[in-house]
Amino acid sequence: MKSPYLITKEEIVRIYKPVNPHTHKGIQGHAVIIAGSYGKIGAAVLASKSCLKSGCGLVTTFIPKCGYQILQISIPEVMTVTDESINFITNIHLPLIPQAVGIGPGIGKELGTQKALFEFLRVNKAPLVLDADALNIISENLSWLELVPEDTILTPHPKELERLIGKWNSESEKFQKTIAFSEKYKVIVVMKGAPTFTINRNSVYENTSGNAALATAGSGDTLTGILTSLLAQGYEPKYASKFGVYLHGLTADIALRKTGYESFIASDIIKNLGKAFLSLEK
Repeated sequence: MKSPYLITKEEIVRIYKPVNPHTHKGIQGHAVIIAGSYGKIGAAVLASKSCLKSGCGLVTTFIPKCGYQILQISIPEVMTVTDESINFITNIHLPLIPQAVGIGPGIGKELGTQKALFEFLRVNKAPLVLDADALNIISENLSWLELVPEDTILTPHPKELERLIGKWNSESEKFQKTIAFSEKYKVIVVMKGAPTFTINRNSVYENTSGNAALATAGSGDTLTGILTSLLAQGYEPKYASKFGVYLHGLTADIALRKTGYESFIASDIIKNLGKAFLSLEK
């Protein structure tokens, strides 16, 4: 395999579009996060807050009823729409046409949720990020990937990747299989790990930001929010995928001096997004 392209600060600065001083929330992008089930509403909170803190003008979060008060209290800036089911998602109905959608964090694999995901994929036309349980459901129904928009971003951790592409016997085989998967389904695969690699057809990009502090619960949920936000703001998926992983890693590099590796949590990613954006303008 040829050497991967490095995702460096220099490249990200070229991709980054500073906010227009005359903008307003209505043209900064409206993103939808579909996430959460009973006991995992935190995933919806983390994805939604990171989405908003990455520059999106408006965020609407779709959750089961049990998450309503949690979302409204923990993130008053986010609008909330609830499923008719109390504990898990069964029927995704959105009162808007979003600029981008992130789906999967904490949704579980209930049969009703699987049906809801299929119906959503069948009608959705918005740029899309698929994560977590959405990937686990799709790994058992790979033909559903034929329904997703071209350049949909998938964000599997190593076990989720294995469910999608099958087992591998070497790093080389893992990359070959992921490249083939990306080409077959016309999707972008963000292979979360140390380091994170982004596979876009036969192009492989290695992220240069981040450290071991990111190996913490909820880290992937925040990445989903960041990527969805960038898509909603109009970044093309090929740029949003690289920019998102770099920004995500950069927050850990910035925070490390104060938190150390052990005390860094996913909320610290969100807390340091502002400093990450500011560092791109230096």
